[in-house]
Amino acid sequence: MPKPLVLTSPRFKDGDLIPIAYTGEGEDISPPLQWTGMPAGTKSLALIVEDPDAPDPRNPQMTFSHWVIYNIPPSAQGLPEGATPDVLPEGARQGQNDFRRQDYGGPMPPVGMHRYFFRLFALDTVLPDLGRSASRTQLREAMEGHILGEAELIGLYTKVHHRGAESPGASPA
Repeated sequence: MPKPLVLTSPRFKDGDLIPIAYTGEGEDISPPLQWTGMPAGTKSLALIVEDPDAPDPRNPQMTFSHWVIYNIPPSAQGLPEGATPDVLPEGARQGQNDFRRQDYGGPMPPVGMHRYFFRLFALDTVLPDLGRSASRTQLREAMEGHILGEAELIGLYTKVHHRGAESPGASPA
């Protein structure tokens, strides 16, 4: 029986706090990620990082996306710390997160302890170019019917310094 797809980070375990370096209060860089157990027939991978607790975990109103990346080649065994377009595996494409950026945007929730779901999908196809403004929702629609396996890593974070919490226009993160 094949091993299931597993997603891990050497910087935090499933259900643990995300180190501040990988948040909007720190260096705002992506954590290193590793995966194993690629399903047979995998042609590409997609990764979505999202917060379903926005803006307030006591009254969530939206799922806020922090990273949208797809067409990661199945030969890749992970993503390095601080992954930027110049170090992403060849062919990988980034969509737009809810910060309106095409890269990783670290956690910085306005209030409370939030959960951040790092979801990795093994796909039976290489997706067409969805464009630089492709959202989490558009990627999910494009993946429909093509998912061979899925893995999840959950990190937790609450704002440490609360700077900017009172500023007008502060977005849920």
